Amino acid sequence: MPYYLYILYSPSGDVYYVGYTSDLERRLLSHLSHHKGFTGKFKDWEIVYTESYKSKSEAYKRERQIKKWKSRQMIEALIFPKN
Repeated sequence: MPYYLYILYSPSGDVYYVGYTSDLERRLLSHLSHHKGFTGKFKDWEIVYTESYKSKSEAYKRERQIKKWKSRQMIEALIFPKN
């Protein structure tokens, strides 16, 4: 079963969210639902970037790496690479 690192973007909040999952569609629906977490504040999340991994641990490791950047510039460089 593949696992995915994903990055969401909310145009209304102008923010990114980084996560990982084995089911992108289900996870996006979860983020779009009414809940008290960070992503519950906005209802217009869209998947703007994904990477596929063979294991949960690999996807989690990549998520942690990106979150440690704490840099919008680095996230946007990943999403929108300049050739």
